[in-house]
Amino acid sequence: MNWRGGLSILLGLTLSACSSRDMSDLKQYIAEVKARPPGDIDPIPEIKPVETFTYEPGDRRDPFVIDRETVEAVTSSLIASSGIAPDPLRRKEELERFPLDSLTMQGTLEQDGIMWGLIRDPEGTLHLVRTGNYMGLNDGQIIRISEEEIELTEIVPGETPGTWREQRASIALSQ
Repeated sequence: MNWRGGLSILLGLTLSACSSRDMSDLKQYIAEVKARPPGDIDPIPEIKPVETFTYEPGDRRDPFVIDRETVEAVTSSLIASSGIAPDPLRRKEELERFPLDSLTMQGTLEQDGIMWGLIRDPEGTLHLVRTGNYMGLNDGQIIRISEEEIELTEIVPGETPGTWREQRASIALSQ
């Protein structure tokens, strides 16, 4: 006899054992449940009508589009209060996803009179940066690259709410 034949015999014995069990208690419970008088069904709750609102745009601005005038008005008020503010419309650069302390300077390159810095991000990717590029979480703009370090000016929140101040930061060459 092969293993399949043995398995089928074992399965048959198991199933026959299930059918020969005493199920009188289950049958008795079913009979008791069927003998109970039916209960009342709760009425369907009344559905209250919802007041409708029709949006008519007219001269209203689209709430899903940032209009330049609103941003410029907010930015100009921030600049008026503290003299500086981050540009909310500026496209973020790749290295602005990482905190400065997680970036490492690996070296420099000079080509056609332009000094480039080599920055490694926490994911291990090497980036070329130059003066004017941004990195870090605080709108840090590179102001100088030397063989020993990269200097930045960050825009950080000021001491009073709604104000900003500049802060110097640097990333030194890692050895």
